[in-house]
Amino acid sequence: MKRNVLSLCCIASIMALGVLTGSDLIGSASADETLVATSVSATKTTSNASPLIAPIDQRYAPATATEVPDFQKHVVPLLGRLGCNGRACHGSFQGRGGFQLSLFGYDFKADHDALMEENSGRVDTDDVAESLMLAKPIDADVHEGGKRFDVDGWEYRVFKNWVADGAKFEKTQLQKLEQLEILPAEIRFADTAQSVQLQAIAHWADGTQEDVTPLCRFSSNDDSIADIDSIGIVKSGDRGDTHVVVYYDNAVVTIPVIRPIAKPLNIAASSNKPIDQLVQQKLNKLGVVPAPLCSDSEFIRRASLDITGVLPSAETVRDFLADGSSDKRERLVNNLLESPAYAAWWATRMSDWTGNNDEQLTNVLPVRSAATKLWFEWLRERLDNNVPYDQIIEGIVTAQSREDGEDYLAYCKSMTKACSGETEEFTQRSGMPLYWGRRNFQKPEDRAIGFAYTFLGVRIECAQCHKHPFDQWSKQDFEDFAKLFAPIRAGNANTVADDAKEQHKELLAAITGGKKLNGGDMRRAVTEAARKGETVPFGELLVNTRPINDKAMKAREQAKKKGRKVPPLNIPSGKILGQEQEVTLDADPRPALMQWLRDVDNPYFAKAIVNRVWDNYFGIGIVNPTDDMNLANPPSNGPLLDHLAADFISHGYDLKWLHREIVSSDTYQRSAQTNETNQYDRVNFARHIPRRLPAEVVYDMVVLATGSSDKAAKVRADLDQMAIADGKPRQRNRADFALEVFGQSIRETNCDCDRSDAPSLLQSIYLRNDAEMYNRISDRDGWVAEACKDLGIAGPKGMDVDPKQVARDRAADAMRRQVIGRVRGFTKADEARQAKILPQLERDYQRMTNKMVGYEVPELQDLIADPDSWTEVKTANAASGSASKNADATTLNDVIKEAYLRTLSRYPDDEEISIATSYVNESEKPASGIEGLLWALVNTKEFIISH
Repeated sequence: MKRNVLSLCCIASIMALGVLTGSDLIGSASADETLVATSVSATKTTSNASPLIAPIDQRYAPATATEVPDFQKHVVPLLGRLGCNGRACHGSFQGRGGFQLSLFGYDFKADHDALMEENSGRVDTDDVAESLMLAKPIDADVHEGGKRFDVDGWEYRVFKNWVADGAKFEKTQLQKLEQLEILPAEIRFADTAQSVQLQAIAHWADGTQEDVTPLCRFSSNDDSIADIDSIGIVKSGDRGDTHVVVYYDNAVVTIPVIRPIAKPLNIAASSNKPIDQLVQQKLNKLGVVPAPLCSDSEFIRRASLDITGVLPSAETVRDFLADGSSDKRERLVNNLLESPAYAAWWATRMSDWTGNNDEQLTNVLPVRSAATKLWFEWLRERLDNNVPYDQIIEGIVTAQSREDGEDYLAYCKSMTKACSGETEEFTQRSGMPLYWGRRNFQKPEDRAIGFAYTFLGVRIECAQCHKHPFDQWSKQDFEDFAKLFAPIRAGNANTVADDAKEQHKELLAAITGGKKLNGGDMRRAVTEAARKGETVPFGELLVNTRPINDKAMKAREQAKKKGRKVPPLNIPSGKILGQEQEVTLDADPRPALMQWLRDVDNPYFAKAIVNRVWDNYFGIGIVNPTDDMNLANPPSNGPLLDHLAADFISHGYDLKWLHREIVSSDTYQRSAQTNETNQYDRVNFARHIPRRLPAEVVYDMVVLATGSSDKAAKVRADLDQMAIADGKPRQRNRADFALEVFGQSIRETNCDCDRSDAPSLLQSIYLRNDAEMYNRISDRDGWVAEACKDLGIAGPKGMDVDPKQVARDRAADAMRRQVIGRVRGFTKADEARQAKILPQLERDYQRMTNKMVGYEVPELQDLIADPDSWTEVKTANAASGSASKNADATTLNDVIKEAYLRTLSRYPDDEEISIATSYVNESEKPASGIEGLLWALVNTKEFIISH
C-alpha cells in the first residue's frame, strides 16, 4: 500500500471539522511500507479548539473574495514570503528605491509607516489599483525585483483587499503567536526524489488556529540532503540527515529530515550508559553501524590529551598497556581528572570563553599582564577544587571588588600582593571582577553580546540592528537586555566607592610625594611602586543603581488610597532575554541575571557548557557551531543534549562528572575505523573523527617528545612551564610563532572560532624545517642525546663543545649561590620569624630552581639543615649516571620503541622497527639516524592529530 503519513490523529480531527481534505496532503509514494513522512509529535485538535482556518491561498483564490486580511498575520508575512523584506531587497539597511522595510518584517509599525509614507504612492486607498505595492510587483519591466505575482493571483487580492479597506494597522492590537505547529514533525525518506508537503498551523493567543503554510518562509540547513521550495514541499536528495526550517511571525521551527544511509537498524547500544543509548537510537534511524572501540594505546593518548592537554610519558603508556585489569580505563580517567594539568588546561579553555585578553586588560591593574594571570589562576583554583560550574560563573557574574567586611586599604594591600606574583590570596577571593573591566566590554551593547556568548552560547549581535533572522530575538529584546548592563562601572583605576575616595587620594599622594603628575607619568609611578611591593590604589567595580526614594513611594501609596492615578516611579529597567518581567535598576541587576542562569528551565546555560565540553572531546558540538545556539540551528541529537544538560544540573553542575560521563562512554571510546555506513558521518558520533590538536597542546607535545626524560618529567611536574598553563594568549607584535601558526585563540571576538584547528602550510614548515625544532631535537638536554648515551655512542653534532651549555652552567652556578645566600639568611632568623617567612621562601625556592631544569637540585629542607652542602652545580645526567628513566634502554631496538612510545603512545610494529633500524644503521652517524627518526615521528599525522 502506498501512502504518506502526517499526524493521523491531527489530520483526522481536522478533516472531521470539514476544513482539510485528504486531497490537500501532497507527497510522493514510497515503493513499499516505508514511511515517507512520519510525525513524531503533533498537537491534537481538541473539541474546545477553534476550527482550523483554511490557508490563505484557498480563501483568496476566487475573484470574488471579500475577506479583509490582517496586517500582522497576513500582509507582512506575505511580503516576507515574496522576498520583499529580504536582505537583497527592501529589507536591506539601505532599502531599495527609497523604500525600506524591516528585515524579514518584524517591526510592524515601521513597515506600516513606510508603506503609508505621504506622497510615496505605495498605498493609495482612493485608487487602489494605482498603489505601487500592487502595480509594481505585477510588472517585470518597472519593478527592479521582477514580477512577483499575477494580477489575478491570490497574492494580489490579499494586498488589494487590505488597501481597499483603508490599509489599517493598530499597534496596540498586536496578537501573540503562541505556537507554530509544523506537520509532519519529522520526515523520513526512503529514496531520492521523494517529496512531502509541510503544513504550518499558527496558534494565536486568542484561540484562533490558521493554516499559514502559504505565508511561511522555508529554508534547508543542507539542501543536498533535503531541498525545500517556496511553498513548503520537501524533496529528498543524498543520504544523511538535516533539518528544514520554517519561519512565520516571530516563530522559527525546525523539522528533522532523515534519508537513511542504509536500511534502518535495530541494534542495541553497546552499553547501558544514556549517552550510548541515545546515540545508538539516532544511528539506528540512519542505518549507521558504529565503529568498534579503540585500542588501549589510542585511548590513553586520546584521553590524556583531551582531558589534560598533556602527552602521556612513555613510562605511563608502558604501564597502562601492561595493566590487564578491566577497570584500567576508568581509573585512568579518574587519575587524569585529579591531575593539576586538568585544572590548568580547562582554565585555559574557560579563559577563551570568558574573554581573558591581556591587551583588553591594559591599565585595569597597575602591573602589565598581572590581570590576565590572576584571571587564569582564579579559574584554575576553582577547577582544581571542582567548584560547581554555576558557582564559578556566579563568582564572575556577580563579582564585587571587595570581600564582605573588607575596607579599601585592605583591598589595595591584597591586590598589590597579587600583582607582585603572590596569586594565592587572589584565587581565594569570592569574585573575579576583571571580567567586567576589559576595554572592549564597557558599552552596554558589548556586554550584552559578550554575556550571551560566554554564558549562553548565543549570538545576539544581529538583533542589535534588526530582528535576528534565525532566532526569536528582536531589536527590542536586545535593547531591553543591554539596559541591564548600563549601571556597571569597571576597568578605571580611578573609579572607587565613596567611602574610599580619601584613602585613594592618600595612597596616590604617598607615591607621588604630593606632586601633580599627568596620566602617563602617574601610571608609571604607580606601576613602579607596585613592583617594589608598596601598597598602591586600585579601581573598583561599582554598580550605579537608582534607588526608589521614600517620597516617591509615599506619593504612590497616597494615590492608591485615594483612588487616583498612581504616578510612575521613573526607574530605568531592562529585561532578561526571553522574559516578560522587567528588572528595575534600583538594585544591582546581576543577581537577577544569575538567578535566571541557574533556573532549571533556562534553555541555554547548562546546554552551552555541556555542548562546549562535548566539542572538546569530539571536535564538533551537538550544536555546531558551539556558540550559535539558535532556533534555526538545532542539535544533531536533541535528546542527547537535553539528557546531558538535565543530568549536569541534577549532579550540581559538577564539571568532573560531566567529563567522566562523556569520556567513559563507548561513544567517546570509538575508534576511527570506517565502514560503508559510517565513513561520511561527522555529526552523529558513529566513530572517532581525527582532528588536529589545539595549539598549546601541540607546542607542549613537541617539548615533551624531544626533551630528555628528566626534562620532560620536570616540565610535567611544573606546569607553569607549559603552554596549556600559561593563561595568556599570544599578543600582537609579540607573538609566539608556534602558538600563532597552530591557531591559539587570541580572545579578541565573541566567537569560538577565535581558536582554529585548521591545517596550514606554516604548521608543516614549523614541524619540518623551523630552527626551533632542530634545536630541540639536537639539544644537549634532549632525548636524542639521552638515547645516544644509553647506547654508548657519540651524541648529536656539536654536543662535545657547546658554548651555550657553558653559559647555562655559569648561570646555574650563579643561581646556586643566590639560593644559598637566601637560605643562610633564613637560618639566622629566630623561630617566629622563620615560621612567618618560610612559605615565601618555599615559593621563591621553587621559582628559582625552576630555572635550573637539567641540573641536580637539593631539597629545600636539606639545604636549610646544611647550606654549605650544595658545593657545585651538576647536571641531572651526571648526578644519576644516566639520562634515561628506562634503565633497560641499551639496544637500538629499545630506543626505537621508546621513540614511538614518547611520541605516538604506542609500540611500533615489526615493519616499523625494521625500517627504523635500517635507517639508523645506514645513516652517516647513529646519532643522526636517531635524530631523523624522532623528526620523522613528530612530523607524522599520527603525532599531530587526535586518533
